[in-house]
Amino acid sequence: MKLLLRGATLLDGTGAPARPADVAVDGDRIEAVGAPGTLAATPDAEVVELDGLVLAPGFIDVHTHYDAQVLWDADLTPSSWHGVTTVVMGNCGFGVAPTRPEHRDLIVRTFENVEGMAAEALAEGIDWRFVSFPEYLDAVDRLPKRLNVGAYVGHSTLRLFAMGPDERPATPEELDLMCSLLREAMEAGAVGFSTSRAPHHHGAFGRPVPSRSAEVAEVDALAAVLGELGRGMIEVAAGPGLWLEDFSRLSVTNGVPVTWTALLAKSERAGAALRTVERGAVLPGEVYPQVACRPIVAQITMADPTLLGEVDAWKEVLATPREQRADLYRDPAWRERARAATLEAWAHRWARLDVAETVAHPDAVGVPLDRLATERGTNPFDLMVDLALADDLGTRFRVVMDNDNEDEIGQLLADGRTLLGLSDAGAHASQLCDACFSTHLLSHWVREQGALSLEDAVWRLTGQPAAAFRLEGRGRVEAGAFADLVAFDPDTVGITAPERVWDQPGGADRLVVDSTGIERMWVNGVATRVGGVELAGVAPGRLLRP
Repeated sequence: MKLLLRGATLLDGTGAPARPADVAVDGDRIEAVGAPGTLAATPDAEVVELDGLVLAPGFIDVHTHYDAQVLWDADLTPSSWHGVTTVVMGNCGFGVAPTRPEHRDLIVRTFENVEGMAAEALAEGIDWRFVSFPEYLDAVDRLPKRLNVGAYVGHSTLRLFAMGPDERPATPEELDLMCSLLREAMEAGAVGFSTSRAPHHHGAFGRPVPSRSAEVAEVDALAAVLGELGRGMIEVAAGPGLWLEDFSRLSVTNGVPVTWTALLAKSERAGAALRTVERGAVLPGEVYPQVACRPIVAQITMADPTLLGEVDAWKEVLATPREQRADLYRDPAWRERARAATLEAWAHRWARLDVAETVAHPDAVGVPLDRLATERGTNPFDLMVDLALADDLGTRFRVVMDNDNEDEIGQLLADGRTLLGLSDAGAHASQLCDACFSTHLLSHWVREQGALSLEDAVWRLTGQPAAAFRLEGRGRVEAGAFADLVAFDPDTVGITAPERVWDQPGGADRLVVDSTGIERMWVNGVATRVGGVELAGVAPGRLLRP
């Protein structure tokens, strides 16, 4: 299929100034880029008039958790609605392969707790046609995908396969097996290795995710596999034992890039994120701190209070079957154990927490919980639990979790030493939807705030992540590159209000956000969106095997 895209305002993904241009596409590749009127249409070419729309490389989302969803939703919605043409999944050490059959329930429960995924959707939606990571990649490769997909190998998944759920250091034999499995996965086409030391990452039954039980020497040994192969990205959810100097050491020792999460701009610690960038920048190695362009605003219920898992008493809740959690909330002894610690841990959040959705308490919607508690003569912890119990745990609370310092976020986005990420697309589906990060960046931070130029924003979404992840042929509009393209209106690009839908396997719900101003998209030269509307039945996406 040949295309001639005419009349575009081209942003080529390098950060260079916008320019008028025509682009010719032959099959899955860009054939030529020329000044307006210099490229002739061949008789077999489709001519598309873009009428001044911005034409850019397809956007790249490097921080998703689509590992399970891709198996039942190969359109990878809602990312595909927001100009995204490539996603990287398997972040933070979590994935669905390699997995022994006897550990499948543990994988489901881990995703349920740490990534807020619906267990019923995972149980019904995952077709366990694989055990090894190469078998998983082959299964994804065979799927008729709308987008390009790359996958990390997750440390927690390797650990569970090699040593079961034991919370202890690995034996030399177990570590050898993990290294062998990682090497096999990398040779089959994984884009890298991911791990987590994050204290808030609690998995099955409220226990720490497996990677948190690993010694740092184990991370070093696994990273060395990438060093031996000479390729791959290392992704780390930071925590005790892995911080700036360690990221530098991992990169320098193994000769590969490292990206870490999460560099968040917090109102209660103004300036700390920028100071962290400066500290890391003087260290050697290729290290990219990941930043988010949206405040992390989540909706939680007391039926699935995963975000409270940082407090010990709430780990009891996560370890309790869902149908028995209300009984625990009614237990005065549990409340006594949980009250003080919860009030202290979330002291900075009660003013940023309110009721978002409810049947029983319409008068409470939108009122900050600390104010509501004062009006009712109680405290925010007991009020939250009581509101939930009176609504059969159906009340949804909206809370600003992190990344709420608007001024500092803008400065981080303007700093080219950071990498744009943290959409978490595919995860926390009933709690939040940040898969719209790209269109939010272009509307809020470029058009409304002027924190960065349109050229820089497109580079952040395209050329920069493609270079960091060594995604050859992606992220640029140039002759020979893959024809992953998005045409958008810079005056109208943006997002719609979140909507709750029940379209997951098992009838599970999720929040979705649509886009505005994303007029056309092509993936590997095939149109996937025309006139702002998704085309049905197209699947030009590919598994990226570096």
